Amino acid sequence: MRHGKKFNHLGRKAAHRKAMLSNMAASLIEHKRINTTVAKAKALRVFVEPLITKSKDNTTHNRRTVFSYLQNKYAVTELFGEVAVKVGDRPGGYTRIIKTGTRLGDNAEMCMIELVDYNEIYNNEKKAAKKSRRRGSKKSTEPATEVVAEVAETKKEEAPKAETKEVADKANNNETEDKTGA
Repeated sequence: MRHGKKFNHLGRKAAHRKAMLSNMAASLIEHKRINTTVAKAKALRVFVEPLITKSKDNTTHNRRTVFSYLQNKYAVTELFGEVAVKVGDRPGGYTRIIKTGTRLGDNAEMCMIELVDYNEIYNNEKKAAKKSRRRGSKKSTEPATEVVAEVAETKKEEAPKAETKEVADKANNNETEDKTGA
């Protein structure tokens, strides 16, 4: 039964769990992506996303609050500097969990947890957004007639090339027939 079980204890005492999540969060902020088990990744997501939300507002109080969780001044500096700028317009959902299979030793379900804005593969697809096309106003007919005249001239120039190509193809066919017939 799961009466009153609000979160996964991860088989550790409170102090060990807090230290582990702090270290994992600092590693995630530093390296932007880490490999771990699915259970730890889900616990880490709950731990780190409120900290990233706090980093959007760069105040001394928020820095001290985040430092009390992370206990790593380099991670705090990175979080409030580089990470906060990238996630500034995102309303939440800063991490992504991608399952990678099972671990050989104990068959534990493994995954990769990463900061969403730092994966270039997924971000490139979103940047190439399709432009909306709207019907423009009718343009004057003068440029259109000039374009039509230019297209007609180029077609006239290309026509003799096509005829010479057909003649060359017939000559090649005759040569191959002569070789096979002889």
